[in-house]
Amino acid sequence: MITIPETCGDSLRRVLLVTGLSGAGKSSILRILEDLGHEVVDNPPLDMVDTLVSRSDQPLAVGVDVRTRGFEAQAVLDALSRLRARPDCRAELLYATAETDVLLRRFTATRRRHPLDNAPNAAPGLASSIAQETILLAPLRAHADFIIDTSELPPHDLRRLIETRFGNMRDGESLTVTLMSFAYPAGLPREADIVFDARFLRNPHYDPVLKPLTGLDPQVQAFVGQDPDYKTFLDQILALLRLVLPRFVTEGKKHATVAIGCSGGQHRSVTLVEAVADTLASERESVLPDEPIVVMHRELARQGRSTWRWARPPRQDQTIDTARTETT
Repeated sequence: MITIPETCGDSLRRVLLVTGLSGAGKSSILRILEDLGHEVVDNPPLDMVDTLVSRSDQPLAVGVDVRTRGFEAQAVLDALSRLRARPDCRAELLYATAETDVLLRRFTATRRRHPLDNAPNAAPGLASSIAQETILLAPLRAHADFIIDTSELPPHDLRRLIETRFGNMRDGESLTVTLMSFAYPAGLPREADIVFDARFLRNPHYDPVLKPLTGLDPQVQAFVGQDPDYKTFLDQILALLRLVLPRFVTEGKKHATVAIGCSGGQHRSVTLVEAVADTLASERESVLPDEPIVVMHRELARQGRSTWRWARPPRQDQTIDTARTETT
């Protein structure tokens, strides 16, 4: 099954709620978004978000975290639902995270206090505060459209990633292609331009050895690749992308998201996304010779795995200065 949904269009105002663990880079992300032309408001009362959207005439990024008085994850999700119901905007939730040992090092290096250090009934210690915050924010991570793990992400790559995903690239710059795997029960990716359905392929989920693995593992890739229709399906995906993506460039489109889904978003869709990414990235002499290609696995990221990668990074002359960016 192949779906090409209607896109939101450039006329819709982008509204991005930015949340995540303290020390994972939310402030840096907001600074980058401000550089890219977003109006940035950090940590406003949640009941003001609708008003901010109504008064803004440019892309809006709103920082939301546990510093908000009376913070509740459900209140953030309710605000997001209201925004998504508006016909004049495109609302997304970005979640920043990092490994606990990385967060411990960052707080120790900066000598900052964790926002939950003095929380009622909280166990003492930085590690306990991080654990408590992780639990509080778990519903937001589970519903995030975009999850960034900054544990091993250098500042310049963080800026590149935010620019290619949320920036409006300058005239003459190339298309950025995002290849994303997802699970159908968790919903279609809202930003998808083209969607492929891989649920007809043989499913490693029912093999007890392969079930805990993912499409990043060679054993799963080999299993899925043995389906008699796998290669034909992969070839037809590539043939369609070779036709459509260059036309996107011709039409001046700056971002294109190609999503491949299966039942769990762990095996078949991940296998196909990796195969498509590796093939497109190697075709410098034919389709998309210079365009950046980002790989994301939505359900794996929601499970806490850091899986995004550059299949082909942007050229250095396509990015803006990184000197002011720090992951804090």
